[in-house]
Amino acid sequence: MQEDEKKPRKVLLIACGALAREILAIREQKGLENLHVTCLPAKLHNRPALIPARVRAKIRAAKSCYDKIFVLYGDCGTGGMLDVVLREEGVERIGGPHCYAFFAGQERFERMMESDPTRFFLTDYLARHFRTLIYEGYGLDRHPHLRDLLFGNYRGVVYLAQTESEELVRAAERAAEMLELPLEVMRTDYGELAPFLERIA
Repeated sequence: MQEDEKKPRKVLLIACGALAREILAIREQKGLENLHVTCLPAKLHNRPALIPARVRAKIRAAKSCYDKIFVLYGDCGTGGMLDVVLREEGVERIGGPHCYAFFAGQERFERMMESDPTRFFLTDYLARHFRTLIYEGYGLDRHPHLRDLLFGNYRGVVYLAQTESEELVRAAERAAEMLELPLEVMRTDYGELAPFLERIA
């Protein structure tokens, strides 16, 4: 019995696929071996209404296999429905409306939005996949006039950089050029993500 009590609990993290690289990097750096990770496709962000049901299905499939389950999603455009599901399932998620907030730090992000709400944000993942997810995903490659319709109210792009990478800075520059907006690069590291993973593990 005492040996069982000393065993680390099995913890499952259900996460957005856009965060997989960062989660695995933190897990390795911090030695969080008991933290298991499963991801939903990042492209669900283009259809956020599907996120709550997909997360619920993951939770129910895993409940009998893990001591604790946590979710690494912001609200991500679900209009509060993800939190309804998590309350019903008794599962906690990281705080914040989206990954921009917990990478930048929620208080810092709120100040940024109060000072200028007209900026479009990139993370490492979005900088890396901007053309596929945003430019082609929203059809801007086929219908360039949609740029003004979708992004006409933005006045700049802020790249929240989790890592030091000249390649990703160049990718962010290309994304800003596609949107015809100026770019600001802001180094955030992993923000509130690393402390959250350390706590739940």
